Amino acid sequence: MYNNNLAYNAYAQNNIGVESPEKLVQMMYEGVLRFNMQAKRSINDADIERRTYWINRSNAVISELINILDYNQGNVAHYLAGLYQRQLVLLLEANIHNDSTKLDEVNQVMKGLLEAWRESTNVANQL
Repeated sequence: MYNNNLAYNAYAQNNIGVESPEKLVQMMYEGVLRFNMQAKRSINDADIERRTYWINRSNAVISELINILDYNQGNVAHYLAGLYQRQLVLLLEANIHNDSTKLDEVNQVMKGLLEAWRESTNVANQL
């Protein structure tokens, strides 16, 4: 579903210990959730600079998730690309309109993806 070398090599070059490419994707989903929590806090604090910073961090991670998709694995990659693109639009809207409900929408999707990812990688590891 993804080209594991791109993201894995990027993190390895930065001396971040990643156990596997599967763990890296999990960390990326978790990162988006953390960054969005910070962005939401910044919206509540009316801190435009910090809001933009955290939303840009989420944006970068989702963009990398798009970049590591392996379209040779079938329709799932195409579906995820569209889903990720929608999340980028929501992040843009959250930033432009100072709207934390857009961040909540992204978080809901990312939580679902994280849960599905954990389940699928646990099943794969058990086989």
